[in-house]
Amino acid sequence: MAVRVQFEGNNEVGVFSKLTNAYCLVAIGGSANFYSVFEGELSEAIPVVHASIGGCRIVGRLCVGNRHGLLVPNTTTDQELQHLRNSLPDSIKIQRVEERLSALGNVISCNDYVALVHPDLDKETEEILADTLKVEVFKQTVAGNVLVGTYCCFSNRGGLVHPKTKIEDQDELSSLLQVPLAAGTVNRGSDVIGAGMVVNDWSAFCGLDTTSTELSVIESVFKLTDQQPSAIAGDLRAPLVDSMT
Repeated sequence: MAVRVQFEGNNEVGVFSKLTNAYCLVAIGGSANFYSVFEGELSEAIPVVHASIGGCRIVGRLCVGNRHGLLVPNTTTDQELQHLRNSLPDSIKIQRVEERLSALGNVISCNDYVALVHPDLDKETEEILADTLKVEVFKQTVAGNVLVGTYCCFSNRGGLVHPKTKIEDQDELSSLLQVPLAAGTVNRGSDVIGAGMVVNDWSAFCGLDTTSTELSVIESVFKLTDQQPSAIAGDLRAPLVDSMT
């Protein structure tokens, strides 16, 4: 199920939250409505934790995680780190990393098995990433953009990439990740997929501006409904053609 939500009038849901199969982090100080949407969908299955990182609310862009662990930048205070350790399940390994590219959510995108990373990421950070999150690490770009975390979003069931990603690049990424990919947008034509939505294996949250066509693509490629990805070609072609004429 894909749900539309806003953080204090902002559609960039992926900036203010981080969603995995084992936990969800949401920024502190947002409206009660933002939290209640996440808690209503998720609280029976996983903890929804209010957090900040380095005093910032942009938790989705600063950290990266999956069901095995969570990496946070070295700007994270001891108090914030302790709060995360207390709030997350004991099985989650939390690691603070010394990395020049400190907005980890922008430079790393991962699911529970594979991570795509910025080509200039430190070797040491790569090793910590592989060890803490138990993933295979690949240095990649998405549609020529080095900020892989910003321009793609994927779960263990599917992925959405920048709309200008070439077919051969999609095929290469799809074979690396071993999940089906679609090129698309969120928030009525925005290409910053990672900042515009969060997803795990059974739910997705995107900005309030996301159109019904974009929502159908998201639900189809991430297999959040019973519909198969082939529906993207069939059911969605008509509204897409209508909107372009």
